[in-house]
Amino acid sequence: MELNWIQARIHELSPIQVHDLFRLRVDTFVVEQQCAYPEVDGRDPDCVHLLATDSQGRIVACCRIVPPGSDGMPHIGRVVVHPDVRGHGIAHELVRRALSAVGSTHGRTPCALAAQSQLERFYEAHGFRRTGADYDWDGIPHVDMVREG
Repeated sequence: MELNWIQARIHELSPIQVHDLFRLRVDTFVVEQQCAYPEVDGRDPDCVHLLATDSQGRIVACCRIVPPGSDGMPHIGRVVVHPDVRGHGIAHELVRRALSAVGSTHGRTPCALAAQSQLERFYEAHGFRRTGADYDWDGIPHVDMVREG
């Protein structure tokens, strides 16, 4: 599948792209996973966003890179692939590109993420390591993970 990759701040995206980005995230994290939580959390304006679009311009994958906070590390989050294209390696490519974006934006630095526990092995394949016990986040088991720079 041929994809177009976009790396941008939210204000650099078109209104339709912003709408489609939020729709994919809400459709997946709120509707599909049946998790009522504040998906639009106010952090997106500060993030770098990665989007993959198909030949029709439909967003089929996205994630965001949250700038370093109190722990000093950028965080990769809201990693999502549209159900119609799962199983084709797009999530792996998305994480590889996110790690590249972390490097180009923040230099060689550790980065972190809060993984759904069921995806721990997926993130381990990209060099992330568990840093604590599983915990509940809005009704879904998660684990904190860090990847050295």
